[in-house]
Amino acid sequence: MTKPLRIVFHGRNAASFVDGFEPLLNVGAELEILPDDLADDAQRAAFAQADVIVGNRFDAAMPAPDRLRLYQVCATGYDGVDLSLLPASAVVCNCFGHEPAIAEYVMAGLLSHQVRLVDADRRLRQGEWAYRAGSPATVHGEIAGKVLGLLGFGHIGKAIARKAKAFDMLVHVANRSPVEPGDLVDRSHRLEALPDFYAAVDFLVVSLPLSEDTRSLVDDRAFGHMKAGAVLVNVGRGPVVDEAALFEALSLRRIGGAIIDTWYRYPGAEGETASPSRFDFAGLSNVVMTPHMSGWTDGTIDRRRRTIAGNVNRLVAGEALDNVVRAAR
Repeated sequence: MTKPLRIVFHGRNAASFVDGFEPLLNVGAELEILPDDLADDAQRAAFAQADVIVGNRFDAAMPAPDRLRLYQVCATGYDGVDLSLLPASAVVCNCFGHEPAIAEYVMAGLLSHQVRLVDADRRLRQGEWAYRAGSPATVHGEIAGKVLGLLGFGHIGKAIARKAKAFDMLVHVANRSPVEPGDLVDRSHRLEALPDFYAAVDFLVVSLPLSEDTRSLVDDRAFGHMKAGAVLVNVGRGPVVDEAALFEALSLRRIGGAIIDTWYRYPGAEGETASPSRFDFAGLSNVVMTPHMSGWTDGTIDRRRRTIAGNVNRLVAGEALDNVVRAAR
């Protein structure tokens, strides 16, 4: 009789994918949910004996999973996983599936900036007809015809571009590798020509991952090139945008505003609170602040659950896995 596969879901994020997971498998498996911090010997032993680990964090403080065959990162970023410490026998994969959700978040942000539904509702409840049609003083904006700048054109950038085109926006892209203009892209810039890119856009969406090359890429000089009414949207990683430079640009109204979903400081554990920055962004009226929520939807969870289960099935069948970060050696 074939021994069932031992699959460990490590941490609160990974546990989100357990419900409905087993019916997607073509093999027998034992599923176990472990907390972010392994609290006792039994939990450490279960982690060490896993054939498959689904998680986002692996470091030297964790027990060595010597029989591990697959470490499946349940997100796109794998900067919390020290690949050098995982056994050579294990293939490491990540997963996407968040790009439709993030694209919807971005479009919601752009639309809410131009079409002031919440403010109009609040003021009408007080008897004030602030945006009533018929006067130039009460006009609100549109996103049609505006220039959307995408800093990064990976899975997320492409999903945003498709939705932006449905709203008749112009799409400019700045990307490390060349992007040919076409149905989704009106103009393409290389990262070496960012000043022209920044100067052209009405909305700048940052979706780049964090690396030494991208840290503080959007800095004081970048804000100096932007239009006074430009709006920055960060759904990539907080530190890709220089923290101090962004706060200053917003405080001094050098740009029109920001919609920020990815930050500079995060709570250490579930239930804790923390200010997302050392600066008082909450005190600024031209900022919309959200708690790293853009990609976390029921659709994202379902797509990632299917990706993870599909990789387990392919692993057992001896087939090539999807989204390989590091091959087994």
